[in-house]
Amino acid sequence: MNKKTRDEVLKILSEVYAGVTCGLTFNSPFELLISTILSAQCTDERVNIVTKELYKDYNTPEAIVELTEEELGEKIRSCGFYRNKSKNIIGCCKMLLEKYDGKVPSEMEELIKLPGVGRKTANVVMSNAYGKPAIAVDTHVFRLSNRIGIAKGKNVEEVEEKLMKNIPKDMWSDAHHYLIWHGRKICNARKPKCETCPIIQYCEYYNGKSN
Repeated sequence: MNKKTRDEVLKILSEVYAGVTCGLTFNSPFELLISTILSAQCTDERVNIVTKELYKDYNTPEAIVELTEEELGEKIRSCGFYRNKSKNIIGCCKMLLEKYDGKVPSEMEELIKLPGVGRKTANVVMSNAYGKPAIAVDTHVFRLSNRIGIAKGKNVEEVEEKLMKNIPKDMWSDAHHYLIWHGRKICNARKPKCETCPIIQYCEYYNGKSN
């Protein structure tokens, strides 16, 4: 996909999804960090249901480290992979208290040192909690980038790198949200609703150009 076509795709998506934001409910960088860890292999809707109750009493690292892995696991069980997530979240909270005075870092290099935090989670926090330009490549963004042709890659790191190259920096965070919501609303994984897609004429998948 050439630059002119990419720009047109982004322009259309920006008009269709103007004003969309992160689907996770949060009131602090810490809440967003924990919610994003919970969102792996889970829907934002489910995470929001779980954290609505969890954050009533456990919305700080100080509070969460008082729980055992088993106790936290029971509270987040419906998010899936709860044992591993519980272990990572408690480990994350301990590191925040020991190395960062309980504050969530705002830089990629520091965020990815935390247990359970990879580039995707770090980018979500940087973008939505701290307002920094970032592109978090989740399953939706990875699928759409390859399917539409806006940034093709065999893994999330390659797609993230190409998106950062192909999209103006001041649009990174917004474009990330456009792609996520387009993936949820129209460009589904198994059965994309091509007949209602506003960018159908530019989509390489629809036009048979995808590998």
